[in-house]
Amino acid sequence: MRVIIAGCGRVGSALAVQLVSESHDVSIVDRLSRTRRLLPAALADRFHEGNAFSRTVLEAAGIEHADAFVAVTSGDNSNIVSARTAKETYRVPTVLARVHDPSRADLYRELGIPTIGGVRWTVHQLHQMLLHRHLTPELTFGNGETLLVRSELPAYLTGRRLTEFDVDSEIRVVEVTRAGRSIVPAYSTPAEPGDLVTFAVAVTALGRLRGFLDKELGT
Repeated sequence: MRVIIAGCGRVGSALAVQLVSESHDVSIVDRLSRTRRLLPAALADRFHEGNAFSRTVLEAAGIEHADAFVAVTSGDNSNIVSARTAKETYRVPTVLARVHDPSRADLYRELGIPTIGGVRWTVHQLHQMLLHRHLTPELTFGNGETLLVRSELPAYLTGRRLTEFDVDSEIRVVEVTRAGRSIVPAYSTPAEPGDLVTFAVAVTALGRLRGFLDKELGT
């Protein structure tokens, strides 16, 4: 996975180190050259100095070939501008952003950009969302602990009760769109070919949900 991280503070540098340890290709962008010192020496050549919404800087970092873009600078304005640039100009498949002011979360949501807030869980949650990026959340709740994810069910699950996919405190089927019509499934509602299912899922359970759907995702 090729990831560009905008912001080399504690969150950005920690996420970069974790992703590189897993053999992902990571570039880090920050307007302050001194933040480079937060990276280990092995990552020094992956640092790009400049504004994360500058096309020149982003292209030098490889955004035209990026699989994911993560905006975790210290400013919400910078995060939203750089995230929109990645999503709308370069069509990066997965774009995530950190939001410091919760009142701005709705703005990110309207733009289709999943957000993470707070400090304690930020690196872990961003890592989980990148690791399972095929399950792109349509909505996040709280500080990103719970996500709303939609996915078409693979054919091998046809006939099974939709409620079989529920996992206590981790995964819940909340809706299914079938032949263009949305329904809330009953206990006995079986899965049918082409079902588009909406799951409420804890960010820590994305791996388990992906396990249900892996044949559809080609993994």
